[in-house]
Amino acid sequence: MSRRPPVRGFTLIELLVALAVMAMMAALSWRGLDGMMRVHGQTQERTDAVLALEAGLGQWAADLDAIVQLPQAASMDWDGRVLRLTRRSSAWPGEGLLVVAWSRRTVGAEGTWLRWQSPPLRTRGELEQAWLKAAQWAQNPGDEERRREVAVVPLAGWQIFYFRSDAWSNPLSSGDGSAEATVTAAQVAPDGIRLVLTLPAEHPLAGVIQHDWIRPGVGGGKS
Repeated sequence: MSRRPPVRGFTLIELLVALAVMAMMAALSWRGLDGMMRVHGQTQERTDAVLALEAGLGQWAADLDAIVQLPQAASMDWDGRVLRLTRRSSAWPGEGLLVVAWSRRTVGAEGTWLRWQSPPLRTRGELEQAWLKAAQWAQNPGDEERRREVAVVPLAGWQIFYFRSDAWSNPLSSGDGSAEATVTAAQVAPDGIRLVLTLPAEHPLAGVIQHDWIRPGVGGGKS
C-alpha cells in the first residue's frame, strides 16, 4: 500500500508575510480610493460653484434686460451699496412691475452677493414704497425684507461701472457735475454696465470676475 506524501502547510513566517503584503495592498488601495474621492469632491464643488455663479449672472442680465423706464421716475440707481432697478415681470404682462435690488452683505460670517425682489406692483405709490424698502433691505433689513432675498454666491467685494458716451465711468459721478445731469443719469439706464466681482480666497473660483452687460438695441443686443 503506497503512502501519501505529507501535506505541507504554511509556516507561521509565511503567513505573517502574506498578511503584511495584503495589509500593504489594502493601504495602497485605500490611498488611491481616498485620492479619487477627494478629487471627485473638489470637482463637484467647483462644478456647483460654476453653476451658482452662472445662475446669478444669468438673473443679473435678465433683470437688466427687463428694465422699465417710467416718466419722472428712476429706472435704476446705484449708491455704492445697492443697485435698485424697476423691471417688468417675466410671469405675464398683467402682473405688474417689480423692484429688484442687488447688494453685498455679511450673512453669518461670510460676505454674500444677494438679490431682493418686491411683490408685483400696480400703482406709483406701491412702486415708491418698494423703492424705499429695497434701500432699507441693503442697509438694515428686517425679517420681512430678508424673506424676499436670495443668496447668490459668496463675495469679498464688488464694483459697478456705467458705459455712457463711449466710455466707462463711475456711476456715482455725473457727466458735468450739475444737478440736472445727476437726475438724468439716475433716470435713464446706461448703454452698458460692467460688473466686477471679487470672490473670496476659499471659494473654488477665487479671484476677480468681470461681466459686461449691453442694453438691448445697443451694439446689436450682445452682452
